[in-house]
Amino acid sequence: MNSSRRAHPRGPPGGGPSLAAMALWGSSGGKRAHLLTDEERAQLAVISSVVRFKKGTRIYRQGDPADAIFNIIGGVVKSYKSLPDGRQHIVAFLFPDDLIGLAEEGRYVNSADAATAVIGYRIPVTALETRLRKDPILESHVICKICHELREAQRHAFLLSEHRALAKVALFLQLLENYQAARGESVEEVYLPMNRSDISDYVGMSLEAVSRSFRSLVSRGAITFRDRRHVKIINHSQLESVASESETRESLGRPIRRD
Repeated sequence: MNSSRRAHPRGPPGGGPSLAAMALWGSSGGKRAHLLTDEERAQLAVISSVVRFKKGTRIYRQGDPADAIFNIIGGVVKSYKSLPDGRQHIVAFLFPDDLIGLAEEGRYVNSADAATAVIGYRIPVTALETRLRKDPILESHVICKICHELREAQRHAFLLSEHRALAKVALFLQLLENYQAARGESVEEVYLPMNRSDISDYVGMSLEAVSRSFRSLVSRGAITFRDRRHVKIINHSQLESVASESETRESLGRPIRRD
């Protein structure tokens, strides 16, 4: 591959949309690689517009015509399905360098709200399709990003398969810590940008159960809170032990062997 088309080693703060994902093949050292060159980002910037959303703002609604996708520059977005009883089932939290706007037959599959203040690029679908047809390498980068999103969805499905509340919350903290590490950020503390209600909708538990689980992890010496947004994992072995306590133990009626 021509060196001018290689994935960018670092994601510069400006210059157009930016995508990052774990490598499909080979090793990236556990870090997410920035997929787009400066040239590709500039090309996408031409067809994009910068948008800003206040915390709690609806970005798009499930079932609306999917005329654009969005690339997050800063902030956190929650993607969710609205349930018949009015509750939300959060399917994903999306962060900088992520794409939102999953569609089927021209309509958004999920709704998306700004979990925090969000800034991003709005990319019209028709213009993006035209660009991708002309640039197979850019198209491959987008496919790599979509594969990354699929892997994240699988991890979320595994988390929801855990029947024990405490294990779900422990796994959730591990997911956030792994996300920070993959972005090359410090993991001295795990940052919780979303509120407790959003966490409960993501892990499929009541708000009270989430709060109890956090208190239990603190009492077990696995974590400590500096404030509601910052948690420090002080005993990774203890957290891993809790996260491993899955439905298997309960369904088989016998302890899981630990080496």
